[in-house]
Amino acid sequence: MLLLTTETEGLTGQVEALKDAAQTAETVSKKLITFDFESMIPHILNFGIKVLVILLIWFIGKKLTKLVLHLFEKTANYNNFDISVTKFLMILIQWGMYFIIVCTILNYLNIGTTSLVAVLGSAGLAIGLALQGSLANFAGSVVLLVMKPFRIGDYIITSAGEGTVKLIGLIYTTLVTVDGREVHIPNGTMANSNITNVSASPTRGVSVKVGISYNSDLKKAKELIEKTMRECEYVLPDSEFRVFVSNLGASSVDLEGRCSVATENYWPATWYLTEQIKLIFDADNIEIPFSQLDVHVKQ
Repeated sequence: MLLLTTETEGLTGQVEALKDAAQTAETVSKKLITFDFESMIPHILNFGIKVLVILLIWFIGKKLTKLVLHLFEKTANYNNFDISVTKFLMILIQWGMYFIIVCTILNYLNIGTTSLVAVLGSAGLAIGLALQGSLANFAGSVVLLVMKPFRIGDYIITSAGEGTVKLIGLIYTTLVTVDGREVHIPNGTMANSNITNVSASPTRGVSVKVGISYNSDLKKAKELIEKTMRECEYVLPDSEFRVFVSNLGASSVDLEGRCSVATENYWPATWYLTEQIKLIFDADNIEIPFSQLDVHVKQ
């Protein structure tokens, strides 16, 4: 009898627990069904307005950045700024404008920019220690733009390579070689190396060297070289023509002819004069000696 009573009480407890669970589920379902979505509408609208304002700030900031860059470029061209300096400053202005746009958005979202600046300062220090070489190249670019040892379009010769300057960037200077290859030289290396700018002057001297035999007519050879230079279309009319004996070699009398051409015509003039002097010497029997080897075979 006692056992039956115990089992009955256990079943009654389980039934009560199931009733409580059912009531709880019913209460939760009623709350979900009667959830007041209208109370969330102001929050959703507020969130949407913030997103629209952020997009509007970014759009206006981008347009304003383009306007500022355009006005700066026009001002730089009007004042005859160097193109490399103009491009360098335009990059700095662009990144500065982007930074202002980001700070404006953060202020709108009530996010303090003081902590952001502190974080950026710490990150900048860490990045600076990790990228010492790149910062040295950036400093080199500033030196090159301030001192202006060369400009875009100049032909320069350095220990790291030579060619026509195509771009002076923040990190690298790009040269284009005669055969069309691009050479990227770190600005830190450029700022600490010897640079020969062959385009610094609008004119450039051309020197043509040739050796003649000791048996050839020296005066006639000099006259032919000077005549060839005077008739060359690349040579400047007011150029000073000089032909002289530069060396008495072991097997030849070395002559050298000098004249002036426009810088952009240096290589065409050099190639033309070298070829024409060979042709005119052959036509007038002026011998250009060359090394010969005689082999005698004993039988």
